[in-house]
Amino acid sequence: MADRFFAERYRAMSSRDARFDGQFITGVHTTGIYCRPSCPATTPKPGNVSFYLTAAAAHEAGLRACKRCLPDAVPGSPAWNMRDDLAARAMRLISDGIVERNGVPGLAASLGYTARHLTRVLVAELGAGPLALARAHRAQTARLLLLNTELSITDVAFAAGFGSVRQFNDTVAAVYERTPSELRAARRGVPGPLPRDDHAGTRILLQLPARAPFDGAGVLRFLATRALPGVESATDTSYARTVRLPHGTAVVEVTRSGTDAAPAVSCSIRLSPLADQAHLADLAPLVSRVRRLFDLDADAPAIDAQLAADPALAASVARTPGLRVPGSMDAEETLFRALIGQQVSVAGARTALARLADALGERLPGPSGDLCLLFPTAAQIRAGGRAVLRGPGARINTILRVAELLASGELAPSFGQTRAELEASLVALPGIGPWTAGYVAMRVLGSPDILLTSDLALRQGAGRLGLSIEPRALAARGADWAPWRSYAGMHLWRAAGAIPPMSPVSSKRIE
Repeated sequence: MADRFFAERYRAMSSRDARFDGQFITGVHTTGIYCRPSCPATTPKPGNVSFYLTAAAAHEAGLRACKRCLPDAVPGSPAWNMRDDLAARAMRLISDGIVERNGVPGLAASLGYTARHLTRVLVAELGAGPLALARAHRAQTARLLLLNTELSITDVAFAAGFGSVRQFNDTVAAVYERTPSELRAARRGVPGPLPRDDHAGTRILLQLPARAPFDGAGVLRFLATRALPGVESATDTSYARTVRLPHGTAVVEVTRSGTDAAPAVSCSIRLSPLADQAHLADLAPLVSRVRRLFDLDADAPAIDAQLAADPALAASVARTPGLRVPGSMDAEETLFRALIGQQVSVAGARTALARLADALGERLPGPSGDLCLLFPTAAQIRAGGRAVLRGPGARINTILRVAELLASGELAPSFGQTRAELEASLVALPGIGPWTAGYVAMRVLGSPDILLTSDLALRQGAGRLGLSIEPRALAARGADWAPWRSYAGMHLWRAAGAIPPMSPVSSKRIE
């Protein structure tokens, strides 16, 4: 098995196939460097090559990043969304900055294991322990900031999550064989942020690569339809919103950029006014959440190839290559949106959610502008929700009960959970059925293999594509779409209307 995987990866590397960039790393021991599979350098001999799943594993093997191909300047590995095991869940939490905030014990506790067991599993599965994985992630964030912003070297160090400038300098030099100043000097024509001031906060401009093909327009249409005034705004080309982060708040605007062959999104990030070093550390988790919201790391070629093999889906895949499943910026917010929007129209849900945000959401300091509200916290909804919420009493009671559990910590949806854990914790509560639990898992975890066959609109779309509209029969047909049934569901929703109803707000369903 190991020989087969080596042969497959060696062929991909030899052909310089960019589809595999970010999915594995090529280590060349004769040169002491690691590269992306598409690196244009001369193909090394098989005996001189090792393949790694993470940059951290390559660092642990004594290798440094290639200066020519910049192996971390690519979309991330889709494996961390596809897989539901301990290693994948740990990688999702590490990218959200949990090691910087809570240390390895905090990461282990979030996953339900001891730090010793977690380290043993990660070393065995990924070739590096949690500290090394977090260190590699900090180094990659630092390079991104050095090349794309005018932040001072000190600010970059703390924004990337390093505990000191000395640690930052040593890590960057070890990984890239260049000092931070030398890395910054190597950039060409990269715009810097707007000036920092006490009213606007700290603004940073970044470019995030996506895996091609990328249906960014579809994600923007989905977000625009559900945007809440004061919290979000969206157009055909951009999406902006307020967001609550571990150390403060931010306003982020995301715009489509790049080319069809090398798609990307541009991010304009404005951190809290008077942002300090702690607030700058929110950059890495914010970038991670934007990547998840736009599903930038999805293995689009593999998804499209699998789904297009079904004649019923082939035309839809051809019309919309690279279709994405929108993710979540905040797990609790996604859960409340799902609960409040059950069995009402998109417009009705948006009205109810906007009223809730306006009544209970926190106002951002400084000039108001169009984006001046944070979506309310669970504690705020628990305290004031009954006076604001409308609809059946049972649904209101469910929402308030969920708010109470979230505020107390008894319920804690997180992309560090397995799909089974998240769904079980939700369906155990009165008023929450399998549809809602599956929908939240799809959005929050990025689970790629969920087909919500009880959704009326999804079944209508299936009928228009010549598929059975009966849930059992549709589920049986969907077995052929594994492990990409979430994306197949998106195609079925597209077939039912111009915009897929990726929220329970738009359709009745059978729970």
